[in-house]
Amino acid sequence: MGRDIRAILVTGGCGFIGSNFVRYTLRNSDYRVINVDKLTYAGNLENLSDIADHPTYEFVKGDIADKALIDGLASKGIDAIINFAAESHVDRSIEDSRVFIETNVLGTQVLLEASRNYGISRFIQISTDEVYGSLGSTGAFTETSPLAPNSPYSASKTAADLLVRAYHKTYGLPCIITRCSNNYGPYQFPEKLIPLMISNALEGEPLPVYGDGMNVRDWIYVEDHCRAIDVIMHKGREGEVYNIGGNNEVPNIEIVQIILKRLGKPESLIKFVEDRPGHDRRYAMDSTKLRNELEWNTIYSFDQAMDLTIRWYIENQAWWKQIKSGEYLKYYERMYGHRL
Repeated sequence: MGRDIRAILVTGGCGFIGSNFVRYTLRNSDYRVINVDKLTYAGNLENLSDIADHPTYEFVKGDIADKALIDGLASKGIDAIINFAAESHVDRSIEDSRVFIETNVLGTQVLLEASRNYGISRFIQISTDEVYGSLGSTGAFTETSPLAPNSPYSASKTAADLLVRAYHKTYGLPCIITRCSNNYGPYQFPEKLIPLMISNALEGEPLPVYGDGMNVRDWIYVEDHCRAIDVIMHKGREGEVYNIGGNNEVPNIEIVQIILKRLGKPESLIKFVEDRPGHDRRYAMDSTKLRNELEWNTIYSFDQAMDLTIRWYIENQAWWKQIKSGEYLKYYERMYGHRL
């Protein structure tokens, strides 16, 4: 049964997945979209500069943990809240986990309270496959897999998921949790594997690869993820969890080799570096529930989407070069400088 949605509040809509979802929604519907984003290091207004003047789009700078702000926005006739807002990088959580608790847990609680108090008819919590921990060499995570986070980041997302579940069970709040595998595509912050490797290769810089490079991830193109969220928002069952995956398991080192080959760069740029603490070996997502119940499937093949992604970073070098200056370089040096 479809949901009647007219206005949505998107949190973290200036980040990678959030900005792609905002653009996807405005392109495929006439919904009013309010985007609230704190504009921390990964939230970039330039990610949505092309739709800044769209007649049904509004941007609000703010923190999801700010109760007065969120209450004010939720009271504006909002039908659904899609919570992308999160501190999301594992390495940063290892450096300092406090902000991850403040945003990912306390911020989610503020959003849930606003949803309860202002009659929000749909709350979508955008979670991650990392809440399940690490897999062995076979099998895949299902929605009933035990939660076993291995980093401060994934622990904070797990805590948020459990809060969402509790609000549904306790108050009957119409919540759904989505857990997706690794995304890639336009506007991804260049600390993440694929944009980091593309941008470093284009600049002729070393490509730092953790450990032996055999950590395996399931990759999905960001627009396929956005389509899944849209389907779940309208047709998903309240109180449920839906795994979203691309059925593209690839070791990190193969991702790096693919990028170098397509850019015509030598593999001598690869530099294996000391592994990070608690680095999960393998993730894989079983999306059978989503595919069967809601008839969703990916549209983009891995090869097609990698071509689109690499081309975007080639054509938008001014975007990522600006990001990789200043504070990002200090962070990059802390993460990889002593390892290279």
